[in-house]
Amino acid sequence: MSKALLLAGVLIFAPLAPAMAQNAGPSDPQIAHIAYTAGQLDIEAAKQALQKSTNPEVRAFAETMERDHAAVNEQAIALVTRLHVTPEANPTSTSLTDAAAATRQRLAGLSGAAFDKAYVDNEVAYHRTVNEALRKTLIPDADNAELKSLLQTGLELFQQHQAHAEHLAHDFP
Repeated sequence: MSKALLLAGVLIFAPLAPAMAQNAGPSDPQIAHIAYTAGQLDIEAAKQALQKSTNPEVRAFAETMERDHAAVNEQAIALVTRLHVTPEANPTSTSLTDAAAATRQRLAGLSGAAFDKAYVDNEVAYHRTVNEALRKTLIPDADNAELKSLLQTGLELFQQHQAHAEHLAHDFP
């Protein structure tokens, strides 16, 4: 199942590939929208987990995801407001939104340990994909130093999230 989630993650960020091939990566407004969208979608996933899960470890992880991604998104909003930048929707942020909706729908049909495992597996795959996109595309392509710094700070935090999710994943057969 995690291979399917990883493939979905690769497909989510596939719209970045043509721009990278042309050496015209996403613009700062597009990067801001991608980063904000990714965070918002993980907040929504965490809220779903808090509604469905009774596992204390999964709930604690979801609370961390909700809190941390909300804090980073608040910083992002403050930054784009101060810089007078309007985040720009793009194929990547649209793909993220569509894939997250499909995942939420799939998870909505699960309960108990099956939900917990699927949620945690998705979080592992999602953070791997987002972290790779941050490392290989979003941070290198960001022109504004403050945006780049916020993305780097986010990457450090999201790497911790990935490690936490991977640790939780070992608890599920």
